[in-house]
Amino acid sequence: QVQLVESGGGLVQAGASLRLSCAASGRTYGLYRMGWFRQAPGKEREFVAGIRWGGIITYYSDSVKGRFTISRDNAKNTVYLQMNTLKPEDTAVYYCAATRNTWDTRRTSEYDYWGQGTQVTVSS
Repeated sequence: QVQLVESGGGLVQAGASLRLSCAASGRTYGLYRMGWFRQAPGKEREFVAGIRWGGIITYYSDSVKGRFTISRDNAKNTVYLQMNTLKPEDTAVYYCAATRNTWDTRRTSEYDYWGQGTQVTVSS
């Protein structure tokens, strides 16, 4: 099994930055893709960013491209989400996810493991 624990959420003003972390433990070998998703109240969980095992290839949703950066430190089994120029519409619970699938995916159904989530609130 794999355990994912997010941290770094909080309450900030519009325009500020936050960095989320996701620490993975357990059977982390072979987690070829990791991603960040978010879910706002009353909305479906949506893809935010993904990264391959090597950390070179990343992909983003259009709503965060250019503002958010995903990265990973395999030595620490940790994935990060640097969020800059935050907007009120970024307010949501942010979830870390991991999969042993070997293709890029934005679908929640194709991720095998999930963290408990961390709240990000952006005030206007």
